[in-house]
Amino acid sequence: MADHQEASVTLPSAPASVSAARRYVADVLADWGLPDGAEAAETVRLIISELATNAVQHTRGESPTFTVDLRLERDEQLCIGVTDSHPRYPRRLPAAVQQDSGRGMVIVRCLAAECGGRFFVTPTAEGGKTVWICLPWSASAA
Repeated sequence: MADHQEASVTLPSAPASVSAARRYVADVLADWGLPDGAEAAETVRLIISELATNAVQHTRGESPTFTVDLRLERDEQLCIGVTDSHPRYPRRLPAAVQQDSGRGMVIVRCLAAECGGRFFVTPTAEGGKTVWICLPWSASAA
């Protein structure tokens, strides 16, 4: 496998794009050697689902598209980024007993930590942001 592999897709900020993002990521990871049924593939699919959902729901129409970037570095680290053009960074909402939403970023952070990965956000030159999750590939592929 090459030292560095990348894949990217830009999708409209629409609810149907969340499932398209999940399918895209699953297909790329399968091409890179992570079988679709592997536990790590399920974890990554949940992470991308949460990040894509946030890009669609929380940009309030200010981001007509979002981009999913995948980077596999030296068979050691998988980085997944979701970029939108809204400047507000994701934030943890107070947990309310009857609240139906607002837990996505907590889930993403916990999943990343359980896998030995990390979560961070970087600004884009255009004023938006990319939400990144980096996971150890060796742990993911096992």
